[in-house]
Amino acid sequence: MTTEHIVRSYEDELANLDRQIALMGGLTEKLVGQAADALHYKDVDLAKSTISSDAKIDELEIEIEEQAVTMIARRQPMALDLRQIIAAVKITSDLERIGDLGKNIAKRTLSIHSEKQPNQLMHGMKNMQELALTQLKNVLDAYAERDTQKALQVWRADEEIDAIYNSLFRELLTYMMEDPRNISLCTHLLFCAKNLERIGDHTTNIAETVHYFVLGTTITQERPKGDQTTQMVADKL
Repeated sequence: MTTEHIVRSYEDELANLDRQIALMGGLTEKLVGQAADALHYKDVDLAKSTISSDAKIDELEIEIEEQAVTMIARRQPMALDLRQIIAAVKITSDLERIGDLGKNIAKRTLSIHSEKQPNQLMHGMKNMQELALTQLKNVLDAYAERDTQKALQVWRADEEIDAIYNSLFRELLTYMMEDPRNISLCTHLLFCAKNLERIGDHTTNIAETVHYFVLGTTITQERPKGDQTTQMVADKL
């Protein structure tokens, strides 16, 4: 899917927008991966560097938004070009939130790095981290390749992240109920798991944005959702 423009500088601006999205996406992937590793390996130094790296993602969001506003004002884009610019703004917003969620995981790591973490729980957390990272990578590839089928695959796969989250939530509640001494650790891990679940939601948002950008239509199916934790809490009460 390509569009030729008479003004070469306009093409360059659109291409630069893609490069900025790719850069921001790459930094966000790296941050989430480092946050996951810091939690898994109890690496305090990695957690601290992960937290500080979020600032660059925030800067890129501002730069991309300013570039988008300038392009709309100067170029008065229509149709596909306008959708690309709007999509860039929406995607950067989701990437910025994903960066914040990854940073939150790193912050939790600083609070629990010295505590003994049950292997079974951490194995489930690791699976969830890997799936969330895979989804993020795939949706960024879908944007770069203008691939709506790949975007739809990401959109549909959000249920997998929710399923792991439900399982972890259930296990963590059980640990807390069996021994009150586990409450502090499990609460932090619950927040980490919720952050990963929210990362999955934001990748789903990006998938919807890619679909609209490329085809000009929204996904009409009901968004797949498998978070059952509210009902689990009610059942425990």
